Amino acid sequence: MATTETSGSGDITRSLELLWGDGERPTRGPKPALTLERIVTAAVRLADAEGIAAVSMRRLSQELGTGTMSLYRYLPGKAELLDLMLDHVQAPADDDVTVADGWRAGVEAHARETLARYQAHPWLLHVNQSRPVLGPSTVGSLEKILARIKPTGLSDPELISVLIMVEGYVSGVARTYAHTVEAEKSGLSEEAFWEKQGPLLERVMTSGRYPFVAGLSEEAFGPDFDHFEFGLQRILDGLDALVEQRRREAGQEAERD
Repeated sequence: MATTETSGSGDITRSLELLWGDGERPTRGPKPALTLERIVTAAVRLADAEGIAAVSMRRLSQELGTGTMSLYRYLPGKAELLDLMLDHVQAPADDDVTVADGWRAGVEAHARETLARYQAHPWLLHVNQSRPVLGPSTVGSLEKILARIKPTGLSDPELISVLIMVEGYVSGVARTYAHTVEAEKSGLSEEAFWEKQGPLLERVMTSGRYPFVAGLSEEAFGPDFDHFEFGLQRILDGLDALVEQRRREAGQEAERD
């Protein structure tokens, strides 16, 4: 699943103008029949259905029933369109979690929201977002999670590191899910895939060469165990221990003063 696109690779100034509402109206030509929101929504819908590689100005114009040149009245090209698409899907989801529920509930909700975003928009896994162009939805999402985890008492670099850690974990799980879906499309089902390996695996597992692998229960690779949930809770447990340690250290420091 190689990266095919990179955020921030176009005219960054123009992307920012479009993201923050400073440049939606065309500067030339007749009164527009389209809107920037409609263009971006159509592009996201196309990427969701066929992947980010399918999105081009020509293909998008066909989806919208307009001429390709009409799109260039709104934005310079696909690079800037990608910046808008990324911000579009970053809009914070509504949930019932509040700051009063505690930072752990906030991180957990953020992780689930992020996983849901990747599952709804798997093309995100093909985009290099190491240099994001910050739009209102992206900043709003960051504001939301920072408000929830600020009470941990961790330093600002550590707060950002928490977000990087959660993002890395969730994107890895999402990539595994996406790979599974892609494998199913090969025409060979999961059952058929393992059945083909069955005879050889049976001989290998009874050879005595791999006792720990052979000793795994039937449930080890079963579908009933929630690997995402298990990993997420261990991350939260680790953070919980760190937060508690920092609170003890702060208390000891206060006593010395």
